[in-house]
Amino acid sequence: MAKIVGGITTSHIPAIGKAIAEKDFESHYWKAFFDSYPPVREWLDEVKPDVAVVIYNDHGLNFFLNAMPTFAIGAAQEYRNEDEGWGIPEIPPFPGDPKLSWHIIESLMAEEFDLTTCQEMKVDHGFTVPMQLMWPERRSPEVRTIPVCVNTVQHPVPSPKRCYDMGKAMGRAIRSYGEDVKVVIIGTGGLSHQLEGERAGFLNQEFDEYCMEKIVEDPVALLDYSIPDLVRLAGSQGVELVLWLMMRGALSDKVNLLHKKYTIPISNTAAGLLLLENLD
Repeated sequence: MAKIVGGITTSHIPAIGKAIAEKDFESHYWKAFFDSYPPVREWLDEVKPDVAVVIYNDHGLNFFLNAMPTFAIGAAQEYRNEDEGWGIPEIPPFPGDPKLSWHIIESLMAEEFDLTTCQEMKVDHGFTVPMQLMWPERRSPEVRTIPVCVNTVQHPVPSPKRCYDMGKAMGRAIRSYGEDVKVVIIGTGGLSHQLEGERAGFLNQEFDEYCMEKIVEDPVALLDYSIPDLVRLAGSQGVELVLWLMMRGALSDKVNLLHKKYTIPISNTAAGLLLLENLD
């Protein structure tokens, strides 16, 4: 049977991709951020997951405001990246796992989650930056991927509870898969940040640190927040916390915190990193 080995949270801002392309790892601005990731990479090298389920939000490359699904899942043989500006070069496609994708899709539909199923899918920095951070220079090209895209752009967006519940259902789906594969769940985005309006540049370290603590120990404590609550407390883009909650929902109730880092500011964003070992 399939096994979920753990979960990772990470920021996905495009400036990280530009720094990776320029190998700007040691500058004063970036060093503390990039120095956070070797423990996660070492764990991945040790555990060797077969599949990475990457939960992210699209920023206009595959979906736009005229057609923005609440939940979309890739079921393709591969996922292509294209130029989206930001100074990030295009990178080679990522291999998919259509068989596991369809199993998850069918299981989620049976639990009454309405999905957009993508047999072709372009992936932007929300997906590619985390993959580059976890597997630099594609050290593990054999890792297959399943993109799970959640709307955090066009309101109304799904609530923390809705995303956590879908994560729970996704975890059940993966555990019921009949093949011996190891799966890591990556929740991307955030933490607090706002890119527009009078509060542009807004950060809330106290709330961020509270969320990072609760994600590990008591994620249910975050489920009563509404989307307006998250906008007020974490900024208009801080609603990406729901992507972390979906990841956490897919794991067991009890997890082991292996690594934690919080870095501000990174491109007007509070960057959070968690590595959680699943204990089922």
